[in-house]
Amino acid sequence: MRPFRPEPVIETPRLRLRAPRRSDAARIATLCSDFEVARTTARLPHPYALADAEAFLASGDGLDPAREARFALEHPAEGLVGFLSFFDEPAPATEIGYWLGRPYWGAGLMTEAVTAALAWAARDWGRTYVRAWRLDENPASDAVLVKAGFLYTGERRQTFVTSRGEALPSRGQIWLA
Repeated sequence: MRPFRPEPVIETPRLRLRAPRRSDAARIATLCSDFEVARTTARLPHPYALADAEAFLASGDGLDPAREARFALEHPAEGLVGFLSFFDEPAPATEIGYWLGRPYWGAGLMTEAVTAALAWAARDWGRTYVRAWRLDENPASDAVLVKAGFLYTGERRQTFVTSRGEALPSRGQIWLA
């Protein structure tokens, strides 16, 4: 096993997954201010302002890199196009969450990013399984997870969606290394 790097860089054919920077705040705010992006995630508020992006980036300062990881998804021609995080939840597994700016939907970029991040998580971070929850009404996220190798667990729950101020049905999925 390779030595653990707290700020890894993952290269894919079309993306570079790297540590977020304070200078990413304006781009994050622009992409996340689109309600169509916020409505597909549990944690993004709407409206989403520059202060929200700055607070999000600042919240990463205290993360334990042995337990959580955040990646800015950078496209060589477009710059930052999305974000992917691994985080601890009160479940016996690391959970993955992500969002992609709407101009980049449908091109397979998130599937590429998730697949590469999971390979890193197994190879360099020592994870043997990762959980995900996806809203029932988000078939695009389902497609990403299935293509990346996630399986349905049969678990269902209500997930509070911050941007909409309501709980919506979601399905549990798991990836095994």
